Amino acid sequence: MIVPLAHDLQGDGPLLVLVHGITENRHSWDPLTADLARDHRVLRVDLRGHGESPAGDDYGVATLADDVAAVVAEVDPDGPPPLLVGHSLGGMVVTAYAAAHDVRGAVNVDQSLDLAPLQAGVQAQAENLRGPAFPAVIAALFDSMRGTVPDAEWARLDALRRPDQAVVLAIWGLLLDTTPEELEKAVEAMVSGLTAPYLALDGIDPGPGHGEWLARRIPQAQLEVWAGLGHYPHLVEPERFLARVRRFEAELG
Repeated sequence: MIVPLAHDLQGDGPLLVLVHGITENRHSWDPLTADLARDHRVLRVDLRGHGESPAGDDYGVATLADDVAAVVAEVDPDGPPPLLVGHSLGGMVVTAYAAAHDVRGAVNVDQSLDLAPLQAGVQAQAENLRGPAFPAVIAALFDSMRGTVPDAEWARLDALRRPDQAVVLAIWGLLLDTTPEELEKAVEAMVSGLTAPYLALDGIDPGPGHGEWLARRIPQAQLEVWAGLGHYPHLVEPERFLARVRRFEAELG
């Protein structure tokens, strides 16, 4: 069942959808929104169980994507397909959206689709994640990915995060409750049929061979690594990121 998502709209122009990462909300995009709204109609959503959106009983990536698609249909029922930009969990969501719905293109910010390394780390912390140590584990995870985010910006992000244990565990069920083989099949199914232009922009280097891994699954994908910036490259170098999104968009014709 679709969950009605809290959302906002700013600006005028072609529709651009921004999707945040796990435990965060649409305000994670605040430093970029005004600039994007100069020449786009910017739709920002709170995923189910995040921000001001209600919880749901299913947190599969395809379900999260369908929630977003329902908001797009509500706010722009007769418009052309949107451009999607997602960070972290949002990168997974826009990938699933682009595989199931019409889009002009999708930008995945620092969310490797090769989930095997993340699965290994999450399963190693399974007991702590399911117990009272959950807040400390989540805080340590974000700290490990901070990269070069400035202090003031990190404090802003930290203040808006709401690590809901039930929601995180439901989303990470894909990692916690599957074998590596099952996870790989789930990823293959998620990207099946994805033919739209696709940009994967990583601030944490996904490692050697990742480009080939990605190309086997999304042949048209562009992979770009801004090494050393950490999990939030769009907030560490916002002007560079905004220019890159517009350059990607210009290539769509």
